[in-house]
Amino acid sequence: MVKHGVTLIGETNVPALVAADASALYARNLFDFLKLIITKEGALKLDMEDDIVAACLMTQGGEVRRK
Repeated sequence: MVKHGVTLIGETNVPALVAADASALYARNLFDFLKLIITKEGALKLDMEDDIVAACLMTQGGEVRRK
């Protein structure tokens, strides 16, 4: 594309590309988190030894673990 005698090279709609990348990144993060808490058989398994799982758990057994 040439504007005012200058040739412009690059993406013409960068905001449209960012949204797709952000959505894909969020989906991948969510998928990876679910792999931590769901077994291959589909059962919920909370491994409290996993730092990520432990940090995300807000309540357990009727008690508030994190405020």
